[in-house]
Amino acid sequence: MIQHRSALHRTAPWRRVLALAAVAGAAATATAPTVTAHAAPAPAGGVSVYPGTSSAVHPESSSSPRATSPTAATRQRGSLPTRSAHGSAAAARQAPPATAAAAAGAATLRHSFNGVSSLDSAQANFGAEFEPPDPGLCEGNGFVLEPVNSAYRVYTTGGRSLIGAYNINDIFNEGAAEFTSDPRCYYDAQNQRWFVVILYLSGGGAGNSSRVDIAVSTTSDPTKAWTQYRIDTTNPRGNGCPCFGDQPLLGVDQYNLYISTNEFSILGPQFNGAQIYAVDKAGLLASTVAPVVHFANLTIGGTQAASVQPATTNNEPVDAEYFLNSLDPTSTSDNRVGVWAITDRNQAKEAPVLSSTLITSEAYAYPVRAAQKGATSTLDAGDDRMQQTQYIGGAIWGELDTALSVGGDTATRDGAAWFKVKPTLNGDRISGAAIAGQGYVAAKGDYLLYPALAADEAGNAAMVFTLTGANHYPSAAYALLGSGPVQVFGQPVIAAAGSGRYDPTARRWGDYSYALFDRQSDSVWLVTEYVPPKSSQTTDGRRNWGTRVLEVALA
Repeated sequence: MIQHRSALHRTAPWRRVLALAAVAGAAATATAPTVTAHAAPAPAGGVSVYPGTSSAVHPESSSSPRATSPTAATRQRGSLPTRSAHGSAAAARQAPPATAAAAAGAATLRHSFNGVSSLDSAQANFGAEFEPPDPGLCEGNGFVLEPVNSAYRVYTTGGRSLIGAYNINDIFNEGAAEFTSDPRCYYDAQNQRWFVVILYLSGGGAGNSSRVDIAVSTTSDPTKAWTQYRIDTTNPRGNGCPCFGDQPLLGVDQYNLYISTNEFSILGPQFNGAQIYAVDKAGLLASTVAPVVHFANLTIGGTQAASVQPATTNNEPVDAEYFLNSLDPTSTSDNRVGVWAITDRNQAKEAPVLSSTLITSEAYAYPVRAAQKGATSTLDAGDDRMQQTQYIGGAIWGELDTALSVGGDTATRDGAAWFKVKPTLNGDRISGAAIAGQGYVAAKGDYLLYPALAADEAGNAAMVFTLTGANHYPSAAYALLGSGPVQVFGQPVIAAAGSGRYDPTARRWGDYSYALFDRQSDSVWLVTEYVPPKSSQTTDGRRNWGTRVLEVALA
């Protein structure tokens, strides 16, 4: 079972079950949770191949970020400030005083600054307040771009705001009042271009059509002009449709952008599974027609596929585009991971082929609601879908939220399960995959929410998440993985302590964090949600979320 995770939709919570893990102290080592196991077919005999449908998208417009208060392209909701009250003031961008844990990790923490906040979001949207942020992050050419639901900023790598906070719809040349959600972005260092994707729903979210918007920068500077493309995801003849593609996930290799969505009915409860779109990158870069191949009706392990996460490849030449997804169709627990590959990716010469296989992994379970300091209200930990994937050094890395038990702790906690998978190909399809590393990240007495990780070629990695618990307000934290023969994530490090409890009337947290590897500096850029200083919160205190941007050295 899967549920809507956009800012618009929400269904009843899934059933929950505890995954038992013995975690040593606050470190990240763990034994396998005890769950009801699911049989996974042998990789050599469990390969599925899926047909694709070809089409194309066309450049629709070109726009630049607005340097003054804009007039909305469709309808106005009020005056849009060019900069928030705490805009580029250096003092407002400094990290809070380091905790003991943060001080211990100071040698690896290169940058830590406040990202886009609920105040930014409200000021960029004429006072309207949204939750959760759903932060994306991309970095390159001296810039850091952070898009969230409803707003974005561009920073220097030192954390100085160059433009924003602006309405996120500016990048996509949409009207400021249009409903968009779940942004993600990527900087293509080889071609020196920025890509951003987002979900669009007509009628301010109450219409009968949908699409995925793609914005491509025209230069290496994300403060300049963008070209826009649209992929129609309405699927009017589909089950329960008109439909929309929830949470567009983004992967990139040398040939294509890969966008994966979960298709839901706009008006009803129907779920039609994951949809994958391979969009020709050469056409996007040239601001011309870009061929698209769409893969639908995807199943794995006897159930509809959902949240099939495409990998980023950091411009590494690869023999396929790879994906990972978790299963857990009963929203309880599982011990299987789907491994997917798209081959024959040069759409100018060949037709892409999608295939998948299923492997047995460590167990994971649907997370529990997370406690926070100073409140009886809890945080929504989401579900156990795969959060983000990366292909590097011949391996696919992924991570997800899981419920677990920590050694010496009597309560059920939330932590992260991580996977390092080595795929193999036979011709134009995947032939198998093997777990090359896996484990858990947890902290005694605390909850870790919405993990995201990125690794380097040597196998060093950094993971970011929100850390919260009875003794911690929701805080931005990370953990590091060394490249030794036994790979275990270290103790969580709080990079920015939360300033207070999260609004007890708010329903949402997350829905994801983000991580990306910078090969030039052998570092990982990270972003996650936390409770920022009051100067970054909405003035009425009703939406007091913020994001924290970190750069962590791997070597």
